[in-house]
Amino acid sequence: MKLRSMNFKVKDVLLSATLVVLMSFSTGCVEKITQVQGSAKNDSLNDVIIESNVDLSGFKIGYCTPALNAPYYQALLSSIQQTTKAAGMTFVYADGQGDINKQIAAAEDLITKGVDALLLNPLDPNALVGVTLVAEQAGIPVFIIDSSIDPSAKYVTTVQSDNHRNGELAGEWLVKKMGSKKMKIALLSGNAGNPVGKTRKQGLLTGITEEQLRTHGYIDLNIKTQAYTNWSYEGGLKAMEDILVAHPDINVVITESDVCVLGAIKAIRKAGKEDDILIVAAADGQKEAVKLIMETDLYGCTAVNSPVLIGKTAVQYAVQYFNDKRDFEKTSFTPAVLITKENAKEFYNPNAIF
Repeated sequence: MKLRSMNFKVKDVLLSATLVVLMSFSTGCVEKITQVQGSAKNDSLNDVIIESNVDLSGFKIGYCTPALNAPYYQALLSSIQQTTKAAGMTFVYADGQGDINKQIAAAEDLITKGVDALLLNPLDPNALVGVTLVAEQAGIPVFIIDSSIDPSAKYVTTVQSDNHRNGELAGEWLVKKMGSKKMKIALLSGNAGNPVGKTRKQGLLTGITEEQLRTHGYIDLNIKTQAYTNWSYEGGLKAMEDILVAHPDINVVITESDVCVLGAIKAIRKAGKEDDILIVAAADGQKEAVKLIMETDLYGCTAVNSPVLIGKTAVQYAVQYFNDKRDFEKTSFTPAVLITKENAKEFYNPNAIF
């Protein structure tokens, strides 16, 4: 059979070789996890390599996004689209518009259109399970990307950032930065019950407490309040305004995502507390956050959740499936990387979507 190789010019050096670790889930099963190869620096598409023993020109990749109302979702869509088309395949997508019922209908529509692989970013971990069962009956492999889905779903693998480890790195950095200074923490979350947000939060708390035990010999975890932002600028602004009224002594804000806190910064500055508060994010490496890390002391660090790397990895895996690969691990992580003032310039791309 003909070997088709799409080799873009390598701009970034590939990160560490594939690692396999074990992870236990609440269901009691033990699941293998793979760390995917790639570089998140500057969100480049220049290091993707796609190889196929079959002609890809007749294949169609379908992607169902939960929404397109945020730069992250837009960048992820663009990555999948560019990688799919560069490999000679057809790309179609459907938008859930932030509504679970609309996302279910959108995903089912892609299945009806006869896609050869469905890339699915679930708005809800349980509601989309039925869609995966419909896809399985139609002989369409499902790849879960960015978020998570209930283990009862029928899917090939999940491709996402290492949310727990990223959170740990940010939590460890915070303790080292604060030293012996007492922390009075506000936690800004996405929304209640979100599995990715929960994992990031657990990573943050693990990093903080483990580093405190290592360096101080005790745990002092003083979280004064938690507020939900609905993963939005406006939600973060409102949440931070309320927090500063109820807890004016806050000196640390930890968050599950850059987007949760970018709006909060406006409230912090308006209150004149820019020099009194330190922000630490478990993800995502959004360009506005990276710029703040470079230019201020208010934003201490964030961690990489590259939509470009996740998107192109998902397409690569779909192509591998078309070439009869079936031994995928159930979860594939992109590398965990912390962004601080020391390395922020390497990750900043003012022209990036995200």
